[in-house]
Amino acid sequence: MEDHWTVGHVARLAGVSVRTLHHYDDIGLVRPSARTPAGYRAYSPADVQRLREVLAYRRLGFGLREVAGLVGDPSTDAVAHLRRLRGLLLERRDRADAMVAAIDRELTARAKGLKVTPEEQLGMLGARLYDAIGGAYTATRRTEPRFAARIWDALGDARTVLNVGAGTGSYEPVDRAVTAVEPSAVMRGQRPAGSAPCVAAAAESLPFDDGSFDAAMAVSTVHHWGDPIAGLREMRRVARRVVVLTFDTDEPGWQDRFWLTRDYLPEFAGVLSAFPSLAGMADAIGGRAEPVPIPWDCADGLFEAYWRRPEAYLDDRVRRAVSVWARVGPEAERRAVRSLGDDLGSGRWAERNSDLAELDAADLGLRLLVA
Repeated sequence: MEDHWTVGHVARLAGVSVRTLHHYDDIGLVRPSARTPAGYRAYSPADVQRLREVLAYRRLGFGLREVAGLVGDPSTDAVAHLRRLRGLLLERRDRADAMVAAIDRELTARAKGLKVTPEEQLGMLGARLYDAIGGAYTATRRTEPRFAARIWDALGDARTVLNVGAGTGSYEPVDRAVTAVEPSAVMRGQRPAGSAPCVAAAAESLPFDDGSFDAAMAVSTVHHWGDPIAGLREMRRVARRVVVLTFDTDEPGWQDRFWLTRDYLPEFAGVLSAFPSLAGMADAIGGRAEPVPIPWDCADGLFEAYWRRPEAYLDDRVRRAVSVWARVGPEAERRAVRSLGDDLGSGRWAERNSDLAELDAADLGLRLLVA
């Protein structure tokens, strides 16, 4: 039959057994809706699409009952399923990346003959690994009121706001109708009670119609996206106004603006080597860039926050809440921390950076894109 496929053919294409397909038919999960001239069951394009969704969710570890609920949701179409699946896969990738980093740390420790305790082994490789990494955010990553004022002012008269890459909910205005998007279950789980509803999705594939929101915002998250330009264009698609707090790598010698990357962690430049230009990001949303100086007592513990409080970088809790340290690797991190500690102890850091003592704020490349 044209545009219909037999059970055997579909099984071969999908890489599953005919018995599996018969079982899905028996329990009503995926029932072939057509018959061949000889009376055999046959799959229509819609049946194949549903099977694809079932198999994708199954391979992500969902049970049959959970899958039935997901694919049976009448409010979710094929595009929404694809976007949800993409978000789940990105989350799984993040978990895998975190586990690789943890394994690297243990291998390095063992190579140096250091003892690795059972608690450390379970913390590195157990189910709590990603929870521990993501969980560090609530300790030091809080809303900085001066950043918030800039962001909320840029939102203008927007009443409905989409917060993309929302994390634990910092910077979400409480006087507007906010919808959050966050692919990480760990981050979503740390959002406080009563916070805005949060959708599991990725920035590059927002599950909303064109012009669904008055404004879309993204705060210190673009560098985590697989395709930042695609994500920014999606924000522009779903909202008439876009506000993004991000980082500028256009300026020649940008990595030397901050003493930490200049003197102790040159690997930081490699972390952002593939990051799009500020001009490219501004073009993606049709916006302009404004500098955002970082106050010396910044409440949000982002990478550059402690530019006048260098001792903070010796605190493992502070570093664990910033993805840069995981991305440069354990050897670079240990070297940087050791060198900084030595220079703080000897007074060399204070001598090199004496000009910072009188500054209340510093321009270290943080930029607000507004369209």
